[in-house]
Amino acid sequence: MLDPARVPVIVGVGDVRSGRSGVPAGPREPLDLISEAAQSAIADCGVAALRSRIDAIHAVKTVSWSYDDLPGLLAARLNLQAPITASTSPIGGHWPAALLDRIGDDIAGGRSSVALLVGGEAQATMTALQKSGTDPVSLGWATAPGGPPAFDASDLGSPGMQRAGLIVPTRVYPLFENRFTYDSGGTPEQSSAWSARMYSAFSELAAKNPASWTSTVYSPEDIATAGPSNRMVCEPYPLTLNAMPFVDQAAAVVVCSLALAREHGIADDRMVYLWGGAGATDPVDVLARNSFGASAAMNRAVGRALAQASLEASALDVVDAYSCFPVVPKLLIRALGLPEDTVPSVTGGHSFFGGPLNSYTLHAIAEVTRRVREGAGPALVHGNGGYLTYQHVVLLSGTPHRNGYIGTPEPEQLGSDTAELVTGYDGEAEILTTTVEYGRDGVPATGFVVAHTSDGRRLAGRTGPEDAAALSAYTRTPPRSVIGRTVHVTDRDGVLTVRFPTG
Repeated sequence: MLDPARVPVIVGVGDVRSGRSGVPAGPREPLDLISEAAQSAIADCGVAALRSRIDAIHAVKTVSWSYDDLPGLLAARLNLQAPITASTSPIGGHWPAALLDRIGDDIAGGRSSVALLVGGEAQATMTALQKSGTDPVSLGWATAPGGPPAFDASDLGSPGMQRAGLIVPTRVYPLFENRFTYDSGGTPEQSSAWSARMYSAFSELAAKNPASWTSTVYSPEDIATAGPSNRMVCEPYPLTLNAMPFVDQAAAVVVCSLALAREHGIADDRMVYLWGGAGATDPVDVLARNSFGASAAMNRAVGRALAQASLEASALDVVDAYSCFPVVPKLLIRALGLPEDTVPSVTGGHSFFGGPLNSYTLHAIAEVTRRVREGAGPALVHGNGGYLTYQHVVLLSGTPHRNGYIGTPEPEQLGSDTAELVTGYDGEAEILTTTVEYGRDGVPATGFVVAHTSDGRRLAGRTGPEDAAALSAYTRTPPRSVIGRTVHVTDRDGVLTVRFPTG
């Protein structure tokens, strides 16, 4: 017999967009947008009295502006009593799913009755203000402490990654994509076509979503073809296959116990049951991973969540994948055993709906809640953080799980058995994965290579323009890949010279 006081349900959701298509509506700070989304979510509950019962506020880390105490500032904006529990997450796109899972655990454990989960960004406005030389503080933005958050050098990656220039997602995720393609036995053309078909479908979803940053529908050809309006960033991803972080968006979710929802007269068809979820973490150092073509953490998180729920992936009616780059939804499709033509999004994804940095998945949770209210079956929402490092999934449904809340919010830490990273190497090595970064002139500028020696040691680095052009050219001639080839590599302080065998 389930105890309604220990069963978590989502009873209110809200998400907002300020401006559209790269044009911010006005100089509104993230707190303004988050407050609006929170008020929308509270109103969506349909019961005014529930506001006074909020005893926890959890905020996803905001990157476009810094706040010492975002939950406290929000509570003041909403005229709420100081919540018993307040938290702000670290950086990471997995946190909306992970925090929702923690909220479910708190309600199931009797530590919370009504929780508010929020997140949002005003990166489009912040960028516009910076370009105009306008200080946001002069417009009344919060000064507690204010300004863009400080970042630690370790946030960029391990020392080995920094030495190799692998310090931004646009360079790292293509390494995963290219190895995934190689391991799958496909060609670059086949992989790019899959990405283009999927993201074209995403753009159609985004065009119908009122909270979306863009409303343009792109054909697969539009997405796959690099050119002046869709420049190649790092192979194989032109601009439309990269996340769009320059958005002004926020979202909020209200979760309470089933007992409290019933006490306040919330209708059954307005409640979405938070079954729970699971998370896992791969080594933070990308160069220490066992594989570049798979995500052990994603496979583990998905497997644990489904096993806890005694649910087959085929029973899922709705799936939303984190989609900062195509390899992430592709890996989720493989982890779930779904067909390649699956469209794993409800919002339209990062490139078209918008990628408000850490809080994208909160928008997905809001939209999935609406889908379930409309009659959809069990749903899985996926969050991804770091360089495919942190994975968390949550399961939502219109009916309670027979065991109530079945989540395990603490992630499982996965290890690796990778050999040492070698520097200053000069000799033969097999390329494990690679990508080429292009300049804004459309010309290959820098190659990034991860390789291993015959005795299993790894090396990584960046090349100059000449070798970048050579690496790019090899993807256009049979066997259309440099991955798996043995080359001569000379490493001088992270700058590689790569020589292919002749003849």
